[in-house]
Amino acid sequence: MKRILLTLLLTAVAACGTGPQSGVRYAATPEILPGATDLEAYLPLLEGKRVSILSNQTGLVAHDRHVLDTLLSLGVNVVSIFSPEHGFRGTADAGELVGSSVDGPTGVPIRSLYDGKGGVPSDEAVSEFDVLLFDLQDVGCRFYTYNVTMGKMMGVCAKLGKKMIVLDRPNPIGFYVDGPILDMKYKSGVGWWPIPVCHGMTLGELAQMINGEGWLPDGARCDLTVIKCRNYTHQSRYVLPVKPSPNIPDMRSVYLYPSLCYFEATPVSLGRGTDSAFQMYGHPNMKGYKFSFTPRSIEGAKNPPQLDKECWGVDLRTEPSDEAVNAAGINLEYVIDAYRNLNLDDHFFRSFFELLIGRDYVRKMIKEGASADEIKARWADDVAAFKEQRKPYLLYEE
Repeated sequence: MKRILLTLLLTAVAACGTGPQSGVRYAATPEILPGATDLEAYLPLLEGKRVSILSNQTGLVAHDRHVLDTLLSLGVNVVSIFSPEHGFRGTADAGELVGSSVDGPTGVPIRSLYDGKGGVPSDEAVSEFDVLLFDLQDVGCRFYTYNVTMGKMMGVCAKLGKKMIVLDRPNPIGFYVDGPILDMKYKSGVGWWPIPVCHGMTLGELAQMINGEGWLPDGARCDLTVIKCRNYTHQSRYVLPVKPSPNIPDMRSVYLYPSLCYFEATPVSLGRGTDSAFQMYGHPNMKGYKFSFTPRSIEGAKNPPQLDKECWGVDLRTEPSDEAVNAAGINLEYVIDAYRNLNLDDHFFRSFFELLIGRDYVRKMIKEGASADEIKARWADDVAAFKEQRKPYLLYEE
């Protein structure tokens, strides 16, 4: 019976990506298969083991089948679920604390890693499993918290002698590296590793780098296995089959995210509370713009910046083109534009800005009137050095 179920599931995987998920503005990319679809590669590693899954709504094996349901149907002993930022179902606000619970359809306990207790589970929770199966869709930015969650769990597994399997997924902006390497004095929950803002790696590759570079506490090494994606290279344009978090509604937001996220550390709205977050920016006091939007309280953005206030600014939903956005990489022109328009000087930036961008010179250069290109030139050596440093850990053709 187990072999029959596996055959049926592999057939479903072959058809994975034939259409977008209902209500989500994504197209499918059937030729690229995430690690979760390679059941024959990782099922033998789970046989006879107590398994915990660290995943959310992105952990799909086929277009409508979650890795949790798949493993349970095959008789795998799944003892618990760990959930990251936004929760197991991916609906909580950015930074919102999420309590532990039970998954209703399956009855499997959910242990929240975003409950305000430092992002690591108790030794008791870890003692329940033999193998941790990690399956989260990242968007390729240092400040997207899933890479931090992965690394912290690698540390826990290394400390307590547990095996960790990463079901790798493509990096949707894995075709470029950009941004300064994090100055570790700004280490935080939105920046945990000495890597550029856009590292160009999959989480499986980054996990190998974390191990290989000795970045875990006391230089520990995690017993790690990465199940690779199939048919993926770093030049692939992978279209996500489901939104990775509440305010990344489609690929346009993914592509603009590396350039607009810094507005989180300013009074400027980047569209949270609309259906196109990370595709616009504005403020009630910005002048000279014809475009406006009004943030509302919605699921995933219950109390967005500038709630219920009309914001004037820039509409990036269609222009420039996706190709132009990706060719530019990190584009600080948007932040510079808003800074100069509002004329708030130090009241524009909050301390969170350095945690996001990773260096103190960027704020200083903006205040001194530097252009986006001049600032980018400052971190060019970081990009070149990191590309060399990461080479031993890459799993896919550049």
